[in-house]
Amino acid sequence: MKRIVNAFKTPPALMPYFTLGYPDFETSLACIQAAVEAGADLIELGMPFSDPLADGPVIQRSTQIALENGMTMAKCLEAVRQLRSAGIKNPLLLMGYYNPIFSYGVKRFVRDAAEAGADGFIIPDLPPEESAEMEGECAARDLAYIFMLAPTSTDERIKKVAGRAKGFVYLVSVAGVTGERTSVASDLENFVLKVKAVVGIPLAVGFGIGTPSQAKEVGSMAEGVIIGTVVIKAASESNPVEGVRRFIREVKEAI
Repeated sequence: MKRIVNAFKTPPALMPYFTLGYPDFETSLACIQAAVEAGADLIELGMPFSDPLADGPVIQRSTQIALENGMTMAKCLEAVRQLRSAGIKNPLLLMGYYNPIFSYGVKRFVRDAAEAGADGFIIPDLPPEESAEMEGECAARDLAYIFMLAPTSTDERIKKVAGRAKGFVYLVSVAGVTGERTSVASDLENFVLKVKAVVGIPLAVGFGIGTPSQAKEVGSMAEGVIIGTVVIKAASESNPVEGVRRFIREVKEAI
């Protein structure tokens, strides 16, 4: 939790998403290292799953390739260990879906993730009404369970999250899946202000942010900017590591 709190001390914090194992295991780690060197404050580590319901086609494709490369939950935890061994001190948030975590065993997974060096979890398909076990295991190890809110979230849901969230709250900027949009949602600022009136910890906005200028706009509203699809596109270039480094540097300079 301390690493997460520190990451938001000079907002806006930049949190790129990266699929572990894409385009291959070693390159994914090198891309994450490059993102940190280019100015990323936190890293969202995507754990590949065969049914990534919150993700658009670009990230879906990257997770499928990672699975074909042999990525497993155990290898995702090994990636965290290797990133820590390489000297990365930034918060590392494991993002994935509940089915593989449930299959691995919730208590065992949180324990192993903590020992590997993870700081918390983002699980899009585990709502507050069903997250008590995961939250409890995280609290026992001082890890963050990151709640998500969307423009469709009710006042009741926002208040429920406000009373339980730690670290930061992930705001989904649009109703839909991840991916670039031509512009920032017109009602995003009102949504951010509505949540800020209730939630007393940093807010990080993701989904639909595709350019440095959009990231700058979002960074003027919230304490954190989350960007994924374009990072994966950068990793699909002929030189993935330099593609990611260049894009993250551009975004960081913009915000």
